[in-house]
Amino acid sequence: MFVFNDVKYKKILEIPNLTIEPEKIITFVGASGSGKTTVLRLMNKIISPTEGSIFYDGEDLKKIPSIELRRKVMMLSQNPVMFGESVKDSLIAGFTFQQKKIPDDQVLYDMLEMVRLKKNLEDPVGVLSGGEKQRLALGRILLLDPEVYLFDEPSSALDEETEEEIIKMLADQVKEKKKTMIMVTHSKGAAERYGDEIIEMANGKILNRRSKYE
Repeated sequence: MFVFNDVKYKKILEIPNLTIEPEKIITFVGASGSGKTTVLRLMNKIISPTEGSIFYDGEDLKKIPSIELRRKVMMLSQNPVMFGESVKDSLIAGFTFQQKKIPDDQVLYDMLEMVRLKKNLEDPVGVLSGGEKQRLALGRILLLDPEVYLFDEPSSALDEETEEEIIKMLADQVKEKKKTMIMVTHSKGAAERYGDEIIEMANGKILNRRSKYE
């Protein structure tokens, strides 16, 4: 699925080789500034390597239009953008941009329940907390059902109990739908529990990679 060949990004990241197989949950762990988020940003073409190449399904990312890639590979950042004025506006934004049929309200309410967000569709997004915005953006991505989910600390603004519920729900969804999830997390416990593979980073390099099945 993703293959990194001799990839460097400025003086921040250096990955000689990395292959990520489809239908897996890959977790990246490491100290702040170790390069974890940079890896996700490279996969989503938010930034491009200063050296080397990254391939997705055998095609060089340089040759894949960014819009086309981001319909298949979606990223949730730590501080997601809200769209429109209401919860519904933000939840359906991806459908509007892609000119897809908008799901009916019951589907949207079911998604809010799935991401543990007790809000009405008409509620204003401006008053949501950081954790609520994170869950709303998560619901938006889940509704769009991409091939690959890139999650940068998807539960960083949540309490410990809600964090566990959300990550478990994500892992269950990914496995059920045979998708791929690549997640940066500060929680080594969550990485161990839900990751098929755990990649530990330090100083912009991969320090260790292991499968939990070994």
